[in-house]
Amino acid sequence: MKNLFLIAFILCGCFLTTFAQSYFPELGNWQSKPPKELGLDALKLQEAIRFGMEHESKENPNLKIANYEGAFGREPFGFPVGPMKERGPATGLIIYKGFVVGQWGDPARVDLTFSIAKSFLSTTAGLAVEAGLIRSEKDLVHPYMAPIYPYDPFRLAINKADHLDQEDVFNLFDTPHNRKITWDHLLRQTSDWEGTLWGKPDWADRPSDGVKEKRIREQREPGSSYEYNDTRVNVLALALLNVWRKPLPQVLKEKIMDPIGASPTWRWTGYENSYVVLDGHIVQSVSGGSHWGGGMMLSAWDQARFGYLTLRNGNWKGKQLIPTSWINLSKNPTPVQPNYGFMNYYLNLEQKQIPSGPKSAFLHIGAGTNMIYVDPENDLLVVARWIPNGDKAELIHLVLESLPKQK
Repeated sequence: MKNLFLIAFILCGCFLTTFAQSYFPELGNWQSKPPKELGLDALKLQEAIRFGMEHESKENPNLKIANYEGAFGREPFGFPVGPMKERGPATGLIIYKGFVVGQWGDPARVDLTFSIAKSFLSTTAGLAVEAGLIRSEKDLVHPYMAPIYPYDPFRLAINKADHLDQEDVFNLFDTPHNRKITWDHLLRQTSDWEGTLWGKPDWADRPSDGVKEKRIREQREPGSSYEYNDTRVNVLALALLNVWRKPLPQVLKEKIMDPIGASPTWRWTGYENSYVVLDGHIVQSVSGGSHWGGGMMLSAWDQARFGYLTLRNGNWKGKQLIPTSWINLSKNPTPVQPNYGFMNYYLNLEQKQIPSGPKSAFLHIGAGTNMIYVDPENDLLVVARWIPNGDKAELIHLVLESLPKQK
């Protein structure tokens, strides 16, 4: 038994030493190296960079207009209720063995990252488990929830005698269906939570089978089906706010973004109506995406730092910022959607996302397309912004072609 503990101790020490010896960028500076110094084919890498520059999204750079012109704008209640901003040009970073070997566009520009915000959100859930605020991701959510008091400044102007039969608070998990939902269901987008949050009904998001059909159908058993749904993502954000009892951007800043040397320019916002009264303070509940505006705004450099943290298995300079167990859970396939782990970890196990990439690779993906490609097998990280979704696999293929050939 002593020998087993000794072996485990040695392996753990080797693991931490490996990450401690890896290069980690300092605040405001990410070291570059010439591709040839790292054994890369510079001409092939330049071909990949040229591809990234030339393949830019054809959607309107004014993201509010793009929203209205796209599928989201045609949905019931599809109007944005959170801030949006005009996007920049096609932008990217290629990081190999920790060093920048290629870039294009404007990596310092702060832009929306859409659903990559979900990966930041799921990280705050993992930190809540680590802190003991949530005992297990398998726990039911409703025992953790208190009544939620929405902040509505217009309530002062109403005749309260006309509203005696209306509740002043609301509950996220007070229906028989919602009481069966676990944290894991929310993280994997298999909860089928029912209800309306911040003026957005669950059935109004991506009603591909028709609005009437989706409104009247029975809710599916939690865990039995997958549906990408931003209303339910926002439910998770509000539930985590109530567990942490402080704004999630503060949690993320203290626990993740400051330790990895992120710039002071990133912002994580919610909606114009997503405010609650919590412990005597008016607090905004953030958005887990930008489907209706809001969400995470940050630079490609800061995207890369977060991606690099997940590439290094949650470890930064020898300090475990995200528990290894949570990274492993995040990459564990969802039974009813095997290419999806915890939000927004897209898995390449079936090599559908990136056919030329290894099965161990994974991606953080948001509309735009915004992509953080994470490839532990090749010690490779690629950030690409505003590339058509159909072109992202070819971009990675070209980058992989530039790597040293395995003997």
